[in-house]
Amino acid sequence: MTIVLREGHRDVEALLIERTVREDDPASGHVALPGGREDAADPSMRATALRELEEEVGLNPADLLGRPGLVGVEVASLFGLRVVVFCAALAPAPGPVRPSPQEVAHVFWLPVAALDHPERVERATKSGPREVPAIVHEGHVLWGFTYRVLRQFFERPDP
Repeated sequence: MTIVLREGHRDVEALLIERTVREDDPASGHVALPGGREDAADPSMRATALRELEEEVGLNPADLLGRPGLVGVEVASLFGLRVVVFCAALAPAPGPVRPSPQEVAHVFWLPVAALDHPERVERATKSGPREVPAIVHEGHVLWGFTYRVLRQFFERPDP
């Protein structure tokens, strides 16, 4: 997965997607960072991140300032996955963001300052509905794994 950053009007912003609702996707409908599974043809995890970025939102390496840097490896325990996280800045004149309708229902930019205003929202979890910390931005609910990754990356304390 890749944290893509740009300079917004008032703040740095991170690119987020809302996944298309699909029965075969356990993260169906969730807000996430662009990313996906490694393909056997990918020569590295960075190549996987770049391929997924292009497949999901239409951004290619020319749209970024340099190569994505490795942030670290995070455990997504709900999905039983280890996720390699990269970060890249958007180039000054990137191509348009073009979401893949098969994978992405919406693309939006989250101002980093929004992470300072979490609220409790009810979400469906494996153990049933429960209140979780989340960021609600333009009708999109950021919670769970991606919420945790972004709060850690931007060094925001737990609420």
